[in-house]
Amino acid sequence: MIEDHQDGIENEGGVGVVIMEDGKDLERNISDSGLREPLLISKSRVNNTSQIAIIGANVCPIESLDYEIVENDLFKQDWRSRKKVQIFQYIFLKWTLVLLIGLSTGLVGFFLNIAVENIAGFKLLLASDLMLQDKYFGAFAAFAGCNMVLATCAGIICAYIAPAAAGSGIPEVKAYLNGVDAHSILAPSTLFVKIIGSALGVSAGFVVGKEGPMVHTGACIANLLGQGGSRKYHLTWKWLKYFKNDRDRRDLITCGAAAGVAAAFRAPVGGVLFALEEVASWWRSALLWRTFFTTAVVAMVLRSCIQFCRSGKCGLFGQGGLIMYDVNSGVPNYNTVDVLAVLSIGVFGGLLGSLYNYLVDKVLRTYSIINERGPAFKVLLVMTISILSSLCSYGLPWFATCTPCPVGLEEKCPTVGRSGNYKNFQCPAGHYNDMASLFMNTNDDAIRNLFRSDNPNEFHFSTLFVFFVGVYCLGVITYGIAIPSGLFIPVILAGASYGRFVGTVLGSVSNLNNGLFALLGAASFLGGTMRMTVSLCVILLELTNNLLMLPLVMLVLLISKTVADSFNKGVYDQIVKMKGLPYLEAHAEPYMRQLVAGDVCSGPLVTFSGVEKVGNIVHALKFTRHNGFPVIDVPPFSDAPEFCGLVLRSHLLVLLKGKKFTEHSVLSGSNILKSFHAFDFAKPGSGKGLKFEDLSFSHEEMEMYVDLHPITNTSPYTVVETMSLAKAAILFRQLGLRHLCVVPKTTGRDPIVGILTRHDFMPEHIKGLYPHLVHHK
Repeated sequence: MIEDHQDGIENEGGVGVVIMEDGKDLERNISDSGLREPLLISKSRVNNTSQIAIIGANVCPIESLDYEIVENDLFKQDWRSRKKVQIFQYIFLKWTLVLLIGLSTGLVGFFLNIAVENIAGFKLLLASDLMLQDKYFGAFAAFAGCNMVLATCAGIICAYIAPAAAGSGIPEVKAYLNGVDAHSILAPSTLFVKIIGSALGVSAGFVVGKEGPMVHTGACIANLLGQGGSRKYHLTWKWLKYFKNDRDRRDLITCGAAAGVAAAFRAPVGGVLFALEEVASWWRSALLWRTFFTTAVVAMVLRSCIQFCRSGKCGLFGQGGLIMYDVNSGVPNYNTVDVLAVLSIGVFGGLLGSLYNYLVDKVLRTYSIINERGPAFKVLLVMTISILSSLCSYGLPWFATCTPCPVGLEEKCPTVGRSGNYKNFQCPAGHYNDMASLFMNTNDDAIRNLFRSDNPNEFHFSTLFVFFVGVYCLGVITYGIAIPSGLFIPVILAGASYGRFVGTVLGSVSNLNNGLFALLGAASFLGGTMRMTVSLCVILLELTNNLLMLPLVMLVLLISKTVADSFNKGVYDQIVKMKGLPYLEAHAEPYMRQLVAGDVCSGPLVTFSGVEKVGNIVHALKFTRHNGFPVIDVPPFSDAPEFCGLVLRSHLLVLLKGKKFTEHSVLSGSNILKSFHAFDFAKPGSGKGLKFEDLSFSHEEMEMYVDLHPITNTSPYTVVETMSLAKAAILFRQLGLRHLCVVPKTTGRDPIVGILTRHDFMPEHIKGLYPHLVHHK
């Protein structure tokens, strides 16, 4: 069996085809019926390897990213020739790009807020005006019709233009920063659909948020700015060439993800911690400083824009400042009963959060059957969920009783306008419908109402219970349709209603007010679904402007995460697994300690000599999809076969296109160093790079030789074949590798045993090789 070592093989029909050096095909069935299938992969195309994954609703080939520095002769020559001014240019441009990422993400976040507030505000005002005229059926028709039009538009552009824009995008960004590259996840079309689709989807009344999509949007903006220039759009400023590598793009995309959180939640410090705790697989102190600078820029942009809008020039935009939900009026003086209640909220939040993740898993797998049928069925599913959401939002308040307006309120009751705590709905003058104040509002205003503490009896028990059940169920069935949709807001809504329900039940027994209980309920649900602690804690404190609640929020998050971890993984980890993305965990699985590196790699390998015949290289490139090839020096260039290093497929294509060949097998590295520059081998951006089909050779050229030494990475990471596979896996992830060379322990054998790639550490691959191994949790 030939080891699938060189990463990036395209598979169809559940069979991986690996080509031997002599060109003969060797088929290896790599399906494993004992393992769970990735989401959306039908029975006719089952493939449980890490070579394919689900992007949008399509099965796409997966590549790994080259985070490792390729230290070949060209790279060394380039670094030796760089002057101080060029190094200054590189540093200056890196900070400039980070600044642009912060500015762009902040403006996009503000645009989303403006769009949602105005579009949803117009819709709600239209329905409210019709209800004031007792035109109830007309109000429902206008409300549901607006929702349907908005939802259909969001579904169409997502299904037909950029399927990768569906969902929150956080799992995809998390996988990218782990080293997984998939088609179109950060493409400009995905960015466009993500922004427009989020505005339309949230305005359409779905129980979704724009916070998750903002993380994806920030990453897309960073990827677009970090492409290193574009010949297509004549953006080839020579300074941009420094960023034509995956390492710098990774740093910029990490900054973009942090900026997305800062723009969505207006939480700059929380954005940095979110990037550190949840999405980034690789971190260093310099990156911490840059992400902090990015989120600070976002905070300044948002503050400036909101100050501008307070003059009334932004239409129906709300009056909220940088803090979204201000619950600072509540003084957290708590007693023993309160602590016991907080502990209970944490436990039940963990249970309900893990149940939420389980239900989302089942719903996504059910929707996959519909989504496989094509874009039209995706749009039809969006329209169906839109009708159901409109029916719940407009229909359920009719079952609520009208409540007399409290005496001595500063604000008007019933509420005049599109937002507020006291919606009139169908009630007579001087009364309000508390359920309509939650359902017939934007999601942000509904959360703001739940967090308020000035009127403890504002919502009835039944109202909070019905709203909790409705939002919980709508949040589960809405995530997975073909619109950009975040999970933060549905979870916060459900948790806040659950927490306020507990606070209302306790009543005078507790010293904490209902708004603070709503905050703790939201924290418990977030901990139970997202499984984050530090970043969520800081985000909630920045959202609510209440530092005094820090001990209780920490306690709730720790308890809910601990309880939920006993049942399943976090929601983003589940989605990464369902999509089939080959994500490397920070820890090695226990069964890996029973194996060594040599157990999962086998030969013969597709190797090249230091000076290789052009025809052999062309043959290997044509009949394989490998991305890394070992280079072995043989006599007369060495006394014995000697492992020289690793050469990448993309570098071979550039070298062959230059046609610096020799008629005889001789060293010609000096001529190649004069003919090429290190930037000629830089990795292209999301545009099309050089492909094998772009090359053509005559019969005479195929018989000539080319020296591979100048482009060979002479210092690849290597491990001895007897190293524990668990150690190798941790080393592979922490260093952000694409290839890990395995060398023999004893002499007198081939100088390289094999190459470990991301695929070799996947449970599916190891289970296929050693089915007797038992997977331990």
